[in-house]
Formats: sequence, C-alpha cells, structure tokens
Amino acid sequence: MNYRHSFHAGNSADVVKHSLLIALVRALQQKPSALTLIDTHAGCGLYDLNDDKAQRTGEAEQGVLRAFADSNPLLDDYREAVKAVNDGEGPRLYPGSPRILAQLLRPQDVLILNEKHVEDVVALRAAMRGTSAAVHQRDAYELWLAMLPTRTPRGVVVVDPPFEQTDERARITATLAAAHCKWAHGVTVIWYPLKDRETHLRWKQQMRRLGIPKFLTIEHWLYDAEQPGIYNGAGLFIVNPPYAFTQALPPLLEALRAALAPEGHHGQIAAEWLND
Repeated sequence: MNYRHSFHAGNSADVVKHSLLIALVRALQQKPSALTLIDTHAGCGLYDLNDDKAQRTGEAEQGVLRAFADSNPLLDDYREAVKAVNDGEGPRLYPGSPRILAQLLRPQDVLILNEKHVEDVVALRAAMRGTSAAVHQRDAYELWLAMLPTRTPRGVVVVDPPFEQTDERARITATLAAAHCKWAHGVTVIWYPLKDRETHLRWKQQMRRLGIPKFLTIEHWLYDAEQPGIYNGAGLFIVNPPYAFTQALPPLLEALRAALAPEGHHGQIAAEWLND
C-alpha cells in the first residue's frame, strides 16, 4: 500500500502516532540530559488539510477533527500541538512529526530530519525554516544507521515510511537489527499501517525473533471486525520506551480509542510487550 503523508495528513493514525510521540518525548525529557531526535521519513513537515490531496481522501474528518471535538483532557497536549501551527479555532494546517518534534525541543536537544523525495524535501525545508532542525536528503535506512550512536547521551529515532515498496518491512527489520547492535540503549519508534491481521502477525513474529528485550507494540484497530481490503488502523513498535511513558499509557490509549472509534464500532487499542 502507498502511505504518502500528504494524502493522509491528520487521519486517525496521525492522531495516535503524534499523541504517543508527544507523550514519549516528554517522558524522556523528565531527565535533563540532551536528546537527539531523528525522523528518517520526515515528509513535508506541514500539510494543508484543504488541498487536493487531503480533500481527496477526507481522512482528517475521522482523525484530527474527531480529536478536536472530543473533550478528554488527556488529548490536550496533542490538540495544543496542532493549534500551534494554526490561527483560529479549527485545524486547517496539520503539523507532521517534524513540526511536532520541533515544538518539543529544549535548548540542549537536537533535531535531525531526512526526506528522500525531491518535492517533499523542498517543502520540508520551507516548513522548518526558523527552527534549529538539520534537514538531509538521503536513503532513510542508510541515514538511520549512519546517525547511530547519537552524539548526545540519549536519542529517539522515528521511522515512518510510506510503505510504497514491497520490501519495506524487510528493510525495517534488517535495519532495526543492525541499529540495535550499534545503539542498544536507544529509543526507536516505528510506525506501520494495519491492513490485514495475517500480514501483520507474520511481521510481528519476525520482529519478535530479533530478541530485543524491551520491545513494545501498540496496535490501534478501528473496527470491531477486520474490513477486507481497506485500511484497518495503525500501530507503533517502540524499542526501549521509558518507564514514565509506559505507566501513563492505559488511560491515554483509552482516550484515543474513544475519540477515534468509527460510528457503530467500539474499536481496540492495546499495548503488548513482544518479548515478555
């Protein structure tokens, strides 16, 4: 499947991904030592929800607009991150992970962004103007390994590919294995779409076999039963999530499930340790 950011900005997957990313980085920032934040597939950085690509799918209606209509205070941090790039009440612009990470930076932190697509990297550089982010145009998997170990004591790598290539999952698995050898204590966040359970279960088993000891997966299934041939939700693999993050997860996951459940469905979102 093709999951280019510009077609899906602000959808339910973005709400979950960015809510959890904010919570994770803030948990890490409870310690004063510097963080390096690396986004390997950064996209354009900022998206207009009124443009043709976003309007073609209309997915923001079931994502960010539902989150804004919800009153649960556990989603306030996410809503504030979206409001920060907008004037007025409703979200017209949507911040991708680069803009959200830039909002979270402390003076001691470092932000490294990478995008391979020519048009997207031009847009990314424009979107990040005025920030301290370094922008690269390289193969994402080569950059992932080249940047490790980070120069700061701690770091987070965010891997958010478009899943355009048939070998995307295989490249992620192989690169994660190599990255963990170089940087066993680092935090890695890998986003993935959920189209069918069988494909995902096979990949989850492959990831489990890597033997990474502190390896969390969070799966958000939108519908009560799998809907064949369509997007069913999304999830995250997280290596070395901080304790403060995992302890605060249950109520945040419930808030996300309730806000994003399609009409007539309860939905499901849950966290599981892969190697318990």
